[in-house]
Amino acid sequence: MKALVLEEYKKLVYRDVPVPAIKSDEVLVRVRACGICGSDVHGLDGSTGRRIPPIIMGHEASGEIAEIGDGVVNWKKGDRVTFDSTVYPLQDWYTLEGRYNLSDNREVIGVSPGNYRRNGAFAEYIAIPQHILYSIPANVTFEQAAMVEAVAVALHSVNVSGIRTGDKCVVIGAGMIGLSIIKLLRISGASTIIAVDIDPLKLEQAKNAGADKVFLSDQSGLPGEVEGLTAGRGADLSFEAVGRTESVNMAIDLLRKGGKAILVGNVSPKVDFPLQKVVTRELKVLGSCAIRGEYEVVLDLLGTGKISVDDQISVVAPLSEGALWFDRLYRKEGNLNKVILVP
Repeated sequence: MKALVLEEYKKLVYRDVPVPAIKSDEVLVRVRACGICGSDVHGLDGSTGRRIPPIIMGHEASGEIAEIGDGVVNWKKGDRVTFDSTVYPLQDWYTLEGRYNLSDNREVIGVSPGNYRRNGAFAEYIAIPQHILYSIPANVTFEQAAMVEAVAVALHSVNVSGIRTGDKCVVIGAGMIGLSIIKLLRISGASTIIAVDIDPLKLEQAKNAGADKVFLSDQSGLPGEVEGLTAGRGADLSFEAVGRTESVNMAIDLLRKGGKAILVGNVSPKVDFPLQKVVTRELKVLGSCAIRGEYEVVLDLLGTGKISVDDQISVVAPLSEGALWFDRLYRKEGNLNKVILVP
C-alpha cells in the first residue's frame, strides 16, 4: 500500500509500505480521508518530541472496514467508520473509572514519543481495535467524519468546563479547536462568546462560527474590553487553545474572580505561570486532555445538522500531494484551516 512516511524530520516521502496485519480484536480500515492536525505539523520538525521518525502520522480519519479479525463482533466489511485517536487498554484503572483518556498505557495513533510507535492514517489502510470504532451516519461524508476527532477534543474541553446556561466565555486561539469550541459554546448555553487571536482573518472566521465579539491579542486594554462585556467582572470561563505562555496568562487575566481557565493547547512543554493571580483570585485551572467518549455526540450533532464543519475544511487533496500541503501549513502559507488528504 501507499503511505506518507515521515522518514526524518522535515522529510515526508510518499512510498510503498506493507499493509498492516490485524489482531483478533482489530479491523483493517481502508482510509477514505485523513486530516492534517496542527500537532502533525509541529511533529514535522520534531519540536514536540512526539513523532520520532520513521512514522506514518495522521489520527483524524475515516474510512470503511476492509477486513475483520476473528474476535470482532458487531462490525462487518463495508461499514463506514471513524475512530478515536487514542488506543486505550480496557482493563486499565483509569479506563474502568471512565477516564480512558488518562489511562497509563494509552497510545495515540500516528505518534511515536519514544516508548511506543503506532503508525497512523496517512496511508491506504490502518489497523484499528474494535473498541475505538464509531459508525458514521449515512448523511455524513468521509471528509466531515475526518473532522470529528478535532471537534471531539473541543467538546471534551467544554464538558470539562462544567458550563452553565448564561456563562460568559472567552476563547483564546481561533484555529481548528478554538473555532469548534466557539460553535459548541453557542449550542451549550453561553450568553456571550469572545474570541481572541493574533490573526484578523481567523477572527473573521470566529465571528462566522458564532463569536459575539472578537479582539486581536495585542490590542491594548483588552482586559477592560472584556470586563465591559461581562458586567464589569471578567469572563466566567476562558478556553486556551494555543499552548504558549502569553496565551495562558491571557486566559487567566481575562477571568473574573472565581472563574475557570480550561487549558487545551499543548505545544509548549512548560509555561511561566501567574501563581499569585490564581491564588489571590481563587481561580480554577483545568487541563483538558484529548477525548473521553465525545465521538458519538459529535457524530450525532453532525448527522442532525446541529453543528457544521464544512466551513473549516480548506482543501481536500490526494495523499500523494501530502508533503506539499504539509510544507504550506508549516510555512503558514495562505489562510488554511483543515487540509484533508485522500488516499
